[in-house]
Amino acid sequence: MLSLRRRQEPTDVWKDFEAEATPFMADVYRVAMWLARDREEAEDLVQETFTQALLSYHRFEKGTNCRAWLVKILYHTNSKRIRSGSKLQLVYSVEEDIAETLAFEPPTPQGLTDEEVLTALEKIPKQFQEVVLLCDVEEFSYKEISVALSLPIGTVMSRLHRGRKMLRNELATFANRYGINQEEDKGRESNAVS
Repeated sequence: MLSLRRRQEPTDVWKDFEAEATPFMADVYRVAMWLARDREEAEDLVQETFTQALLSYHRFEKGTNCRAWLVKILYHTNSKRIRSGSKLQLVYSVEEDIAETLAFEPPTPQGLTDEEVLTALEKIPKQFQEVVLLCDVEEFSYKEISVALSLPIGTVMSRLHRGRKMLRNELATFANRYGINQEEDKGRESNAVS
């Protein structure tokens, strides 16, 4: 059956795109900064993402989640950027190895700064970083992450659980190194003695 949608004029498309997509530019930029780790590269990535989104806007279904659609385009654009800038890279999947080695879950220490948390997040494998970042920092739902990363929801949930577990371990190691937990333990012991 042929579609009876009337063909929109370019100015109408631009107005619709502007109303629907541009409110999410700051969200897309934050994720791009995380991926690129460089302001200029992140800005270029956002520009390429919004250019691709505008060119593909005729495929966007109004009423669906535009933010997740834009982040999905961002990830595809970033993947193309990485592929074009590097040769073949061998990827070793460590998901199962990590799952088997992380038995103990230390509590998340209090008193850490955002920078310390982000530094710890950078130490976990990339596939877990992405899911933790999108869920816990950008507050995406499982479904939005699933769409953005082209992963099944079960994989998103699994990676989020494992990523949080690894992040807690990194944070506990960091806190112990700087004596953050020791100070809390001393406070609890003195209260118990009193």
